[in-house]
Amino acid sequence: MSAGLVLDGLLAAILIWLAWAALSSRDLFRAIVLFIAFGLVLSMAWARLGAPDVALAEAAIGAGLTGALLLATWGRLRGRKTSEEQPHARPHQGEDDAD
Repeated sequence: MSAGLVLDGLLAAILIWLAWAALSSRDLFRAIVLFIAFGLVLSMAWARLGAPDVALAEAAIGAGLTGALLLATWGRLRGRKTSEEQPHARPHQGEDDAD
């Protein structure tokens, strides 16, 4: 058994585990982090398959850009939940002008 075959099998096993863990996670932040890790490992798999352009695109778009957008959305959702949970939260600017 060659070292390359072991590395390919290890990459495949890690990809399957990361995909399963990201999809089955109940914690949204953990799922996003696992998704970013999935994109990075997938880019390594593309590089291993001899497609460096696809690997770079996967790392930049799949892990970087999409991960940043998901984290920004998570932050906004988290901020919305905390302001809805507080009964005496400050009203948004502009709501005072209507009164």
